[in-house]
Amino acid sequence: MPRIISPSFLSADFLHLGDAARMVNESRAEWFHLDVMDGMFVPNISFGLPVVKALRKATDKTLDVHLMIERPERYVADFRAAGADYLTVHVEASTHLHRTIQAIHDAGMRAGVALNPHTPICMIEEIAPIVDMVLIMSVNPGFGGQQFIASSLDKVSRTRDLLLRKRSNALIQVDGGVNAENAAPLFEAGADVLVAGNAVFGAPDPVAAIQQLIEA
Repeated sequence: MPRIISPSFLSADFLHLGDAARMVNESRAEWFHLDVMDGMFVPNISFGLPVVKALRKATDKTLDVHLMIERPERYVADFRAAGADYLTVHVEASTHLHRTIQAIHDAGMRAGVALNPHTPICMIEEIAPIVDMVLIMSVNPGFGGQQFIASSLDKVSRTRDLLLRKRSNALIQVDGGVNAENAAPLFEAGADVLVAGNAVFGAPDPVAAIQQLIEA
C-alpha cells in the first residue's frame, strides 16, 4: 500500500506560500493538500481558486483539493481549470453526489468523497465502486490544529473493509490531527494518504517531519 503524505497548506504561512511550496517540492511528500472553505458549510473561510491556480504553477506534484463548500458541483470546471488533480467533495454537501462524481471525472480529475466524523460509512456504499478516494475526517472540518478523534482509527478500518467488499480501488485519506504518534496506526488500519498540517508546517524541520510520517 502507498504511504502518501499530503501537507495541508491551511497550516502554511500565507505570507510565504512560495517558500512552503518549495519546501514540499524538496520533500518526500507527493501531494499538496488545499482546503477550500466557504464560511457556510464550515464556519471558516480559507482560500479559493486564485491560490490553487498559483500553487499549480509552483509544483508538478499532485494538487489534492478538498472542497468544504455548499453545492460543490457549481465549481467543478473552475477547479479543473485552476489545476486540481483530485477534487474531493463532502457527502453532506452534495445532494446529487453520483452526478457530481461523474462531473469531476468528465472534467478530467480524480474524484474524492469526504465523510465528517458523525457520518457513517454506509453513506458511500452505492458510490464506492466509482470514486477514486474516500476522505475520513478525523476532526470536525473548518479549522486546523484540532485534536485527532480516536474513533477515526476504527472508521478507517471499516472503510477499508467496505472498499474491499465493493471491489473498489479507491484510496483512503485521513485528515485532521495527524501526527507522528498516530501515523503508523492509521497506515496499519488501511489509510493510503495522510493529510498533515501543523505536524509539518509547525515542525522545526518540515522536511524531516514529512520523512518521519512516511516512515512511521
